[in-house]
Amino acid sequence: MGSEGEAAAAAVDLLRSQVPFQTDGEFVLPPRGGVGLVLVDLCNGFCTVGAGNLAPVAPNKQIEKMVEEAARLSKLFCERNWPILAFLDTHYPDKPEPPYPPHCIIGTGEENIVPELEWLEQKSNVSIKRKNCIDGYISCIEKDGSNVFADWVGKYQIKTVLVLGICTDICVLDFASSTLAARNIGRVPPLQDVVIYSDGCATYDLPVEVAMNIKGALAHPQDLMHHMGLYMAKGRGAKVVDKVVLEPSE
Repeated sequence: MGSEGEAAAAAVDLLRSQVPFQTDGEFVLPPRGGVGLVLVDLCNGFCTVGAGNLAPVAPNKQIEKMVEEAARLSKLFCERNWPILAFLDTHYPDKPEPPYPPHCIIGTGEENIVPELEWLEQKSNVSIKRKNCIDGYISCIEKDGSNVFADWVGKYQIKTVLVLGICTDICVLDFASSTLAARNIGRVPPLQDVVIYSDGCATYDLPVEVAMNIKGALAHPQDLMHHMGLYMAKGRGAKVVDKVVLEPSE
């Protein structure tokens, strides 16, 4: 590891020592369900190398692990016909989303689910929701005041949502925060818990030395911001787990 890599690792270690949190350990999926899987923005524009302005510019281990775990858990849920809701960031070209550059524009392919998960589109237990803003919960609000996410929770009587996706500190965090706030005032019955799977989430990497040469850019070191996203979600009341397993049925 070079000096820059060592400095970055030291910074992450320092951050974790100053703003530590305990994970909730292992999340055991109950054999009789009651859990809904929420996939946040596993689309090409955020996950596929070279796919757009906000896509990784090179293979990224954190993102690859996220996609791998999303595929694993999606297969498990589909085998049991448990509910899955997949958000896909999708925008019209004439409706920008500042402060971000154009991304996931309709018709570019960036807005489509990653190849590893395309098969989900054919499954009857999977609902696809194209979202036009950072916060998936907000994007689900209809003109009549109803909420697609809340209706999904009610339809399947979901007590726990298991959340995976990108970015840990942006779309995942905002969705979790809004959902927990709505839960607290009884807007998403019978939801009780929001569980975020750490290895099933990822964020983007924009090192300080790169950001300094981009006008208006904010540095965004991946490991550090991933930790902060999980930390903030925990502070909002989410459970953060580092392992998801299936409980053997009796």
